[in-house]
Amino acid sequence: MTTSSPRIALLARSPSTLPGLEAECFTGLAALQAASVYDVLLLDLPGAVAGTALRGLRLDPRYRFSLIYCTQDQDAWCTALGDGQPPADLAGITPLWRLWRERLALFNRGVAPERFETRVLAWLWLRSSRGVLHALRDTGAAQHYRYPLLEALSNGETLNEFAWLQLMTGRGWLEPGVLLDRIRLCGSCGSGRLNYVDVCPECRALDIARQPSLHCFTCGHVAPQAQFLKDGLLLCPNCLTRLRHIGSDYDRPLENYSCRSCQAFFVDAAVEARCLDCGESHAPDKLQVREVRDYRLAEAGLLRCREGFDASPMDDEAFGRLNLLSQRRFFEALDWQLQLVRRYRTPPFALLGLGFVNRRETLARLGEMRGQALIDGLVERVQEAVRDADRCCRLSEEVLWLLLPHTDAAGLAALRQRLTQGAERIAGEGLDIEVRQIGFVAPDELVDQEDAQLLLARLGGLLG
Repeated sequence: MTTSSPRIALLARSPSTLPGLEAECFTGLAALQAASVYDVLLLDLPGAVAGTALRGLRLDPRYRFSLIYCTQDQDAWCTALGDGQPPADLAGITPLWRLWRERLALFNRGVAPERFETRVLAWLWLRSSRGVLHALRDTGAAQHYRYPLLEALSNGETLNEFAWLQLMTGRGWLEPGVLLDRIRLCGSCGSGRLNYVDVCPECRALDIARQPSLHCFTCGHVAPQAQFLKDGLLLCPNCLTRLRHIGSDYDRPLENYSCRSCQAFFVDAAVEARCLDCGESHAPDKLQVREVRDYRLAEAGLLRCREGFDASPMDDEAFGRLNLLSQRRFFEALDWQLQLVRRYRTPPFALLGLGFVNRRETLARLGEMRGQALIDGLVERVQEAVRDADRCCRLSEEVLWLLLPHTDAAGLAALRQRLTQGAERIAGEGLDIEVRQIGFVAPDELVDQEDAQLLLARLGGLLG
């Protein structure tokens, strides 16, 4: 049976309560996990202890996605696995939990996340804009960084975290955040435990030393300075010339290093990166370079979480009726129209962008369920206005583009008027959402050398 208020548990070192909060207190993690499942957890523990408890809770399938707040100081594990500190007014936990529950019902059309990628995206989706996949610096890890959330949701599966993140980024489901670090890894085993050593550039030996040397101008001989010293005088060991004046009889060459293995002299030593795990040696420019970043859900990931993972993105119950194209196919169709109209100047076509400006605010005010019903109503108005030959593309949850073949300026104006009237009818029903429009007609508004991607970027800036 659903309830309007969450069941809250408090994990603390000693029996205690927080002011203004009704919660059952536990003094040990084992006792909490042995009890019935709670909706929201509060960890009233020091940061390091809370981080350890969080790891245990995220490994528990019952609390994998739950809201878990740390009330005291937080360490890096708390940041990576928790939901931050609770609201200053603890009564604010209830609306946050209700929003969490609504988003859970919307995720993947109500289908529980089973595969690894769906579990990760579900965790981020349930946190809305606050969901971040944090990287944690760990000197014990072979690659110096780890992603605790991926480890907790992997169910013990062997996982190449960086490769998986690149795959998800390539699909457009995740987007990288601020660059945290740039690391270099062994090309053989992928370890970041590297020792950079100076070696002889001739024989690659490690036994080199900085040693002053002299250069005889008479015969050109170069040797360590000690070999020129004889009975308190400077004598060339090769031609036995007495060296009196630096600059005229001899000088000090730039080669200040010598190799004890091959006796070579050189200016600068070569540098090798030797892997401490597999023992392989690499030139520094041959190492794998990897950027370490935090990640969050991208627009395509948000759409996929809402539309479902087992169906095509074009099968969405509302938007699927609009002849939706993927972003790549929409760009191809638009590029083709641009090429045709540039070459033949006919037939004309139009492009219309629709931006749901205050969508996020509306969803926050009405709730996820009612807000999505409002969006579906707007889509139905759009469906009534477009033709079967028109094509659409949803670049994000806020922006919809319509490609209208054989449409001139007058036809575009008539369509915009119909859409405006439909939006006004929605607003008249007490569900206020602002729909902004931007139009383009070809060949009248063509810009030289502007392709589909540049055109949509330019119009998108005007659409806001």
